[in-house]
Amino acid sequence: MKNVTDSFVYLGHWPYAGSFGFNTDILATNLINLSVVFGVLIFFGKGVLTDLLDNRKQRILNTIRNSEELREGAIQQLENARARLRKVEKEADQFRVNGYSEIEREKLNLINSTYRILKQLENYKNETILFEQQRTINQVRERVFQQALQGAIVTLKSCLSNELHLRTINANIGMFGTMKEITD
Repeated sequence: MKNVTDSFVYLGHWPYAGSFGFNTDILATNLINLSVVFGVLIFFGKGVLTDLLDNRKQRILNTIRNSEELREGAIQQLENARARLRKVEKEADQFRVNGYSEIEREKLNLINSTYRILKQLENYKNETILFEQQRTINQVRERVFQQALQGAIVTLKSCLSNELHLRTINANIGMFGTMKEITD
């Protein structure tokens, strides 16, 4: 270490050259020694540098190859995911269409059922009205018949005598007898 510091201190002081030889002090070397050192470094370092560069190149190529494989795997997974998404969307659309169809079918069934019920109720209402009309007509007929019968009885009592009454009864009995013979 002393030689290193001495060479910095005495840069202006050069010893006299008395012999020829290699100076092993790197900082105090001359141009020839430096060129020899650089030559040795280049000659032996070239193989080491080439090996280092080849190793680095192989690592980079492996990294690129791995990245490509990962990229292809990711693309395949993306395609699979897209295919699944399309399938799920198609199924969702099918469920949606089926759901809408089912809703429409149920809606039509409900409308038809309600229509049938309303029609039945309308028929029951009409039957009830017709029944009530018939009942009312029968009641009116019965009252009219009773009033007519009472009027006829009053008229007959006042107009008929016993003899006329017996002739009328005999004529009616004769008519019933004739009717009985016709039906037999």
